[in-house]
Amino acid sequence: MLIQIKKINLDDLAQYATVPMAFEVQSVLKVDQIQDGLGGLALREEKLETPYIKDYDADFGNTPTLWAGQFDLQNWGIFLGIQDNQPIAGIAVAYRTPDTDLCEGRDDLAVLWDIRVHPHYAQRGIGSQMFQHGVTWAREKGCTQLKIETQNINIPACRFYAKQGCHLGSIHQYAYQASPDVQHEMMLLWYLKLQIPV
Repeated sequence: MLIQIKKINLDDLAQYATVPMAFEVQSVLKVDQIQDGLGGLALREEKLETPYIKDYDADFGNTPTLWAGQFDLQNWGIFLGIQDNQPIAGIAVAYRTPDTDLCEGRDDLAVLWDIRVHPHYAQRGIGSQMFQHGVTWAREKGCTQLKIETQNINIPACRFYAKQGCHLGSIHQYAYQASPDVQHEMMLLWYLKLQIPV
């Protein structure tokens, strides 16, 4: 299913935010330490007895309508996926944004800040279209690497990023210890090497 993808400005963030960012957590990735970690780490999937709904916008208080008040968005590429004049997907890619630690102060690193597809349009290839659009934008900015943060409770996202060619580069088991509501979650950082066209 092909969709129209358009770049939006700050005035359109409310429209972007109408695309839900919630999903059902049915299983999580647990870390097994081999020889106390010296032999490496192994991830295994563990099914939950009681699934629950995770809503990134509500849980983190970080809905797109608040981004402009939290970050300097001048170097962000924010795109909306449109079908029948309705927003059904979105992607935001940041680079050269000193006020976010994820960018690491690097000019060659882009961060996939947000990607979402309306649940009514899931499993139709729309996420891949949005992802590739973000990758193209990052390449055009001269970035050589794309970085993506997700959590061990979002296994569908992990599978999606792996399918897009990303590799898991870091597992931070204690990243959210200061946030009681999510301190049980682990940060997973995915990376994609970007080939710059010659």
